[in-house]
Amino acid sequence: MLDEIRTGLGMSATTAGMLTTLPVLAFAGFGALAPWLARTVGLHRITLLALTAVVLGLSGRAATGSVPLFLVLSLLALAGMATANVLLPTLVKLHFPTRIGLLTSVYTTALAIGLTLASVLTVPAAESFGSWRWGIGIWATTALVAALPWLGLIRHDTTPAGAPHDVTLGAVARTKLGWAMAIFFGLQSLQAYSVFGWFAQIYRDAGFDPATAGLLLGVITAMSIPLSFVLPTVTVRLTDPRWLLAVLSLLLPVGYLGLMVAPVGGGWVWAAVVGAALSIFPVALTLIGLRTRTSAGTAALSGFTQSVGYLIAAVGPFGMGILYDRTGGWTVPLSTLSVLAVGQLVASQFVARPRYLEDELPSPVAHRTA
Repeated sequence: MLDEIRTGLGMSATTAGMLTTLPVLAFAGFGALAPWLARTVGLHRITLLALTAVVLGLSGRAATGSVPLFLVLSLLALAGMATANVLLPTLVKLHFPTRIGLLTSVYTTALAIGLTLASVLTVPAAESFGSWRWGIGIWATTALVAALPWLGLIRHDTTPAGAPHDVTLGAVARTKLGWAMAIFFGLQSLQAYSVFGWFAQIYRDAGFDPATAGLLLGVITAMSIPLSFVLPTVTVRLTDPRWLLAVLSLLLPVGYLGLMVAPVGGGWVWAAVVGAALSIFPVALTLIGLRTRTSAGTAALSGFTQSVGYLIAAVGPFGMGILYDRTGGWTVPLSTLSVLAVGQLVASQFVARPRYLEDELPSPVAHRTA
């Protein structure tokens, strides 16, 4: 809906570029604040407030005619999304410590379904109601529905934090596991943002018509729906998940090489391969819970991993564009993504080994969270 939004609000190309950059910046900035907000306000209270921010931001920006206010309200909605995204592994760890794989499967599958529905239904909704404002505003309803059950959970915050809270992002930053998780999460997110941002254009440049290019991108996103439900549970059950992470990481260069060599003849196959590779995302979220002993440790590791990780990810689509402009083709950008997939593989092997964040924290912190 970006063209319609720009036309409707009189938004410049520069401002539109700022709008498309806001998600990554919000997930990095507000993701870092999420653990502190949970300690200060309460884990369940801040989750409810985060969803409320999404409702207000999405509905408000659909109604405004001011470009600056549209950006501010977009940031408000994204702040809520980023905060809730970081806190979800913590909530799973707190309420379902013995069922991390199952609950992570449920919510990452819901994320995949939500992504697909938003991609498919936003334009039809706008066309049905006669305005782009309805197309982007209707999603405030789903956020409102999601917020309602949390009204019954805020009573769990019997203390200001609702959970042990002595693990800070600074403490996580002094651990090898924290940086390994951040690099791993960042590199896999970089791959995803690059694929979602540029692959439709790559397919168009290969000779596919717009509708088919959209379908190919749809194959990539759809692959994550069944795999998001299966992979977290498999990860929990595996004594050594290194081979699983290795396979998923190595599927990336296979798909990219295939796209460079036979973009048309094998287009559907390579789309499925890349889609399967990007399903490493729910595995990364599962590992956040598996590599901590406490909900406080999970909150801190999740906040550090995602805030640093999304900053790394922001380089992906931007770098792809620069490399394409400099070389005039997609061979160099895809080759660069293949090299970065090797870095993802190395980091994944480190975080897959059984270890716990609390064991690497300074002794006083580790004792308080034990």
